[in-house]
Amino acid sequence: MTHPNAALIERFYRAFQQKDGEAMAACYHPDVHFSDPVFTDLKGSRAGDMWRMLTGRAKDLTVEFSDVHADDTTGRAHWEARYTFSATGRPVHNVIDATFTFRDGKIVKHIDRFDLWRWTGMALGLTGKLLGWTPVVQGKVRAQAAQGLDAFIAKK
Repeated sequence: MTHPNAALIERFYRAFQQKDGEAMAACYHPDVHFSDPVFTDLKGSRAGDMWRMLTGRAKDLTVEFSDVHADDTTGRAHWEARYTFSATGRPVHNVIDATFTFRDGKIVKHIDRFDLWRWTGMALGLTGKLLGWTPVVQGKVRAQAAQGLDAFIAKK
């Protein structure tokens, strides 16, 4: 029998596969904290808004997930996303390992880990391959992502 928190993770990623940011956000606790190498510190509704933004912009996104495990307090999953990075038109295949913490039947902490240098190499091309490891390039990627999220939220 599947643990309810494992089922929650699976529901989250099935919604992602369907590009349903609203259903993804519904899996989050109101006090959720999300972090990944690009969006390093999203809390509350901003975390759900990030998924709404990303799924709303997605044109050719495919998501696969596996190795879902959870107990009463924590969980984990592996997932991979393939898409075209809209700013450059370059293909991206991102490989991510996620960890989760649960409260009140919802995800209250979600941390995605992936190689940002590898991602910049795919998304930005030669600049990313040569300089994607530097704090300057990684900072610029983070700043542009934050500005995009702020603009998305402002239009809501």
